[in-house]
Amino acid sequence: MPAADDLALYIHWPFCLKKCPYCDFNSHVRDSVDPDAWQAALLADLRHEHAQTAGRRVGSIFFGGGTPSLMPPALAGALIEEAARLWGLADDCEITLEANPTSYEARKFADFHAVGVNRVSLGVQSLHDEALAFLGREHSAAEAMAALESAQGLFGRVTFDLIYARPGQSAAEWEAELARALEFGTEHLSLYQLTIEPGTGFAGAVARGRLTPMDADSAADLFVQTQEQTVAAGLPAYEISNHAKPSAQSHHNLTYWRYGDYTGIGPGAHGRRKGMATIRHKKPEAFLRRVGENGHGISEERALGREEQISEALLMGLRLAEGIELEALAARFETSSDALIDASRADFYSDLGFVTRKGDRITIAPQGMPLLDALLAELVPAHLVAA
Repeated sequence: MPAADDLALYIHWPFCLKKCPYCDFNSHVRDSVDPDAWQAALLADLRHEHAQTAGRRVGSIFFGGGTPSLMPPALAGALIEEAARLWGLADDCEITLEANPTSYEARKFADFHAVGVNRVSLGVQSLHDEALAFLGREHSAAEAMAALESAQGLFGRVTFDLIYARPGQSAAEWEAELARALEFGTEHLSLYQLTIEPGTGFAGAVARGRLTPMDADSAADLFVQTQEQTVAAGLPAYEISNHAKPSAQSHHNLTYWRYGDYTGIGPGAHGRRKGMATIRHKKPEAFLRRVGENGHGISEERALGREEQISEALLMGLRLAEGIELEALAARFETSSDALIDASRADFYSDLGFVTRKGDRITIAPQGMPLLDALLAELVPAHLVAA
């Protein structure tokens, strides 16, 4: 695991072969991409961030997107090499590449491994061709299984995503699909309920009456079923949607959820370092232009208020099965632990079995996780949420 002061580095590759109808990430389809221009721009953006965080060490690197497995492996290698030169990498630095499991991208896995990638996150999304077509994916179920096998043969660490609570999906269908996924034996799984995000293709379909999402009660039942199956298989949830074997949690994502510092480069990337929030220009062409003009792609940089930081740390930390040590968080932000949580509401929900208090550690109990958003609104004082 990275040290507490280690920096997480996020690198955003914004390009995809097509836009999936459920996706609200910063992704773009382009007929052609100039890899030399992008390497120069991303390296410049990287150097700018190093100037703001000199003296730190990088504990994890995450190539996200978009579809970063579409980038030339040599470009990824240049960025890894430069990060190592500038900051230095932890001995166990986790370097993750998000990848689509098409046969084209799977053929590049060995080259990504050769330049330093040691963990792959595959966007499988479903093990059924009909569901993959509904989700707008470019790969088949057979390609996904072949890509998983290839990745497991090359990388020490492999995870993949599945989307469930799809319209019309039954409990028996999801139980069988998840059981099949668990048979692959990967150390980590990300299991997301299908949500209809504003501005996506699915949102438009819902508005036109062409798509009816699963009702909330049925989705909650599938969530509970998911927890039971993954616990039985030795991959319990360590975050509401992420499941892992002991010690196989994503180092990079734990930095986010534990409210550590991370720096983000590339179009639309967010960062948080030294009490400052950064956002890069989203449109690829605008990002390239701004890097050429300013030496970085930042569109917004602002100081985070103390109460805003406390609120974010609470809202993210309570997503974790480990919960939050209130005294440690209070000391970090020079406040009292009583000011962090509404004690009366915490006691009320503790009596109901939704919240657990052990000493100064507070966690959302497994039976409370389906109600996480509602519980957070009750537990975190209103003045912090509004910060």
